[in-house]
Amino acid sequence: MTEDSQRNFRSVYYEKVGFRGVEEKKSLEILLKDDCLDIEKLCTFSQRFPLPSMYRALVWKVLLGILPPHHESHAQVMMYRREQYSDVLHALEVIRFISDATPQVEVCLYMHRLESGKLPRSPSFPLEPEDEVFLAIAKAMEEMVEDSIDCYWLTRCFVNQLNNKYRDFLPQLLKAFEQYLNLEDSRLLSHLKTSSAVSKLPYDLWFKRCFAGCLPESSLQRVWDKVISGSCKILVFVAVEILLTFKIKVMALNSAEKITKFLENIPQDSSDAIVSKAIDLWHKHCGTPVHSA
Repeated sequence: MTEDSQRNFRSVYYEKVGFRGVEEKKSLEILLKDDCLDIEKLCTFSQRFPLPSMYRALVWKVLLGILPPHHESHAQVMMYRREQYSDVLHALEVIRFISDATPQVEVCLYMHRLESGKLPRSPSFPLEPEDEVFLAIAKAMEEMVEDSIDCYWLTRCFVNQLNNKYRDFLPQLLKAFEQYLNLEDSRLLSHLKTSSAVSKLPYDLWFKRCFAGCLPESSLQRVWDKVISGSCKILVFVAVEILLTFKIKVMALNSAEKITKFLENIPQDSSDAIVSKAIDLWHKHCGTPVHSA
């Protein structure tokens, strides 16, 4: 048996017995042992493979700039991050903007607003649309990480990435969505247009919130791996795959309101398969994009 066939046999065997990605995990461990983490290689890995859960928070913190590439600085930098978190939290408590009863995701929002110089005069002020996005992402992040400080920094930096790095590209996702849905199933797109649903699909939920509140966290984090590591275009293919997966249901609905309502509350038990197929579609149409929206 040749070396390649042995490797392929092992991969199939590992997948069957529940050890899918064993070789990929070892590759990531090697990357993480370097004294100075190679950001480009971490991005490439994250876009090719799902991150193992035990390393996801660390990789995200490095890719989002919360931690520097140098291992020896991690402890000190996280100490500064914790001190900054405590100082901002204390400031909100002093001005009585938050209390022990304030939900953690709202605490994260007010901390972000204070540090951004956009804290309203009162927590009773109505939320801005950008606040709703922040809360949705924070709520999902809270389910992914155990530490409240990690939750704050990851949410804050992820939202900043969306608002800065992807600011110009996010509005283009609608056009890309129609383009790729047409390539995959033109009849389905025609039905959406006939039903006047194209302009009313839940694009804010899909693209601005990056599916937070739409997909369960176990599936969502695989999508965020790709977004954080350099490509928000994966969001388009998740949206396309949702339509393809529920094509029969969507085709049976003849009003924009009914279609949108269904897509805002898709069955959760299909989410893992949807994300896997969406990643396949992403690679099919885009190859393995690195450092590109």
